[in-house]
Amino acid sequence: MASDSRGIGAAVDLGSTSVHLLVAGVVDHRIEPIVDESVFLGLGEAVEAKGLLGGVGRLGLVDVLARYASLARDGGSSAVTFVGTEPLRRLADASRIVHEVERGTSLPLHVLSHDEEAFLVLIGVTEGRPVEHDLLVVDVGGGSSELAFVGPEHRAEASGLRVGATRLTGRFVAGDPPSSAEVAVLRAAAAEAVAAAPSFRPAEVVLVGGPASNLLKVVPDGLASRRLTSGDLDAAFRIAAAESSEVIAARHVLRPARARILAAGAAIVEAIMDRYGVAEVRVADGGIREGTVLAVAHAGAGWRDRLEHLAHGWVV
Repeated sequence: MASDSRGIGAAVDLGSTSVHLLVAGVVDHRIEPIVDESVFLGLGEAVEAKGLLGGVGRLGLVDVLARYASLARDGGSSAVTFVGTEPLRRLADASRIVHEVERGTSLPLHVLSHDEEAFLVLIGVTEGRPVEHDLLVVDVGGGSSELAFVGPEHRAEASGLRVGATRLTGRFVAGDPPSSAEVAVLRAAAAEAVAAAPSFRPAEVVLVGGPASNLLKVVPDGLASRRLTSGDLDAAFRIAAAESSEVIAARHVLRPARARILAAGAAIVEAIMDRYGVAEVRVADGGIREGTVLAVAHAGAGWRDRLEHLAHGWVV
């Protein structure tokens, strides 16, 4: 087993909205970021528009990953891990992407299952520590949402839902800002999708992902409390329906692409709170990249085979 007492690791997450690099020091369970950088490539939009990335898009992606691998090595990381999520599960040319990434960077691209993605997110939130109460972690993404549940007396379970903020916006929103009718459709569609989620009974629900994190930036005291209530979501719906994404982005220091999916993100969070009967949720910083760095540091090259076990945490 690899030692995780000290070291530097790197993970790159290929998501629906952005491709994101994290280079971080690992000290026991703690992650200490060194480089944290992202670029918007719109892989999720490629899925919805034509179902494939195409030659030009693949070339651009390989260039970004090669640059990120170089940044990671310059930052002191000996291990650089590429993980692909929902768009890589759906793109028709995913196998070509995997081949061209490995050829262009000399590194493998791991296309994760929903369960693998959920377990990595859980590890990122708990920092690999054993949990003390029944915990549900939900990664609200652009193209999908992943759920991981674990407790002191419950084995780790994972599930994925094909509902994400970018995906919902692309399907149901034409206006900018969205109309009240479009917001109502978003809320109904999110509720229908999340109704299929497993019947966990968590003591706490923790959210990660851009759509949830960006809600904190627009609601009163969100960044200070790191929590969202139904009242906060009502405020987010009002903001999303009152101003264009450009105005929201400028006012709340968001990227326009993030502001554009604000209402859909609020709809998904609302559906999760209703599904699990909670009055509030906590929004955490850690997620798939932190979980990947920790898993690789602790388990080495065999990290994918040990994810369900790692999801329960470990003692260092």
